[in-house]
Amino acid sequence: MIIESSAPTRVDLAGGTIDIPPIFLFHEGASTVNFAVDLLAHCRIETRDDEIISIESVDRGEKFEIGLDQIASLKTETRLELLSKLIYFFRPETGFNMTTRSEAPAGAGLAGSSTLNIACIGALNELVGKRYQPDQFIQIAANVETQVIKVPAGFQDYYSAQYGGVACIHFAEDGIRREALEIDLAALQDRIVVIYTGEPRNSGTNNWEITKRHIDGDAELFELFDGIRDTSINLRQALLNSEWDLVGDILRKAHPQRKRLSPNMTTPHMDRIIDIALANGAVAPKVCGAGGGGCIAFYCENGRRNDVKNSLSSSENVEILEFSIQRSGLSITCTE
Repeated sequence: MIIESSAPTRVDLAGGTIDIPPIFLFHEGASTVNFAVDLLAHCRIETRDDEIISIESVDRGEKFEIGLDQIASLKTETRLELLSKLIYFFRPETGFNMTTRSEAPAGAGLAGSSTLNIACIGALNELVGKRYQPDQFIQIAANVETQVIKVPAGFQDYYSAQYGGVACIHFAEDGIRREALEIDLAALQDRIVVIYTGEPRNSGTNNWEITKRHIDGDAELFELFDGIRDTSINLRQALLNSEWDLVGDILRKAHPQRKRLSPNMTTPHMDRIIDIALANGAVAPKVCGAGGGGCIAFYCENGRRNDVKNSLSSSENVEILEFSIQRSGLSITCTE
């Protein structure tokens, strides 16, 4: 049997970090806004006739094997730790080869690990006979990733991976709710340029330190997160109303707010890239993920997308990422 799964990565527009529990419980109306892109994470599982489990990450150039009777050892395995812990969780009863790869650059800040997590869960769940319902995948993903990173994992990235599209994720005491935003996808895409800075992301935002300060009642952080919450609320409404100039204004004002949250969100190289883009038709930068490297999404003036791309294409170590907004999420195919 061969199982192949894929899931889309994402560009986060607003609300990052507020999706980490328990932060969102202290900011009524907490939400995030993001859109899925067709830079996919892939997982391929092929069953074997023997009792060997082979685990390979193409992106990391790493591979190892264990016997099926050693599956308990994956609980504490440090090689390919996310994949190991997922296999330990599902405990399949047959040998197989598992291979993963991602179309997004390493350390891009496009939620590559969370997306791969969802893709692997989809494939492994198929392998074990659909033990879990799809609406359980996100909770499994967050819990296993928390075991890997050893601090609470944020939730927004799993929703873009599982469902795709443009969405607002709402966080409240009674749970998390995804709202699909029915907007003009072409209009949004025509305003966005995504570039990879050439610097792998290096934890520009230390989410655990921020979470601890928040739990300790840091007044400045509470104010900042209220602002992050308001940015998401306002951006959601502007997108639904097709108020494209207002979208740019909201994102432009959000950038210094995010830098207050984490001064290390940008590097000197990223700041130079941002200056070039803003001088050539970009309205606002949105550093993807935690920053400190990785990708930047630029929201552009109407009709200036190519100007921004051209101004950056000759910049040192900058890669223009061609993408389309991905309407669909997790995909799983199975052949005997």
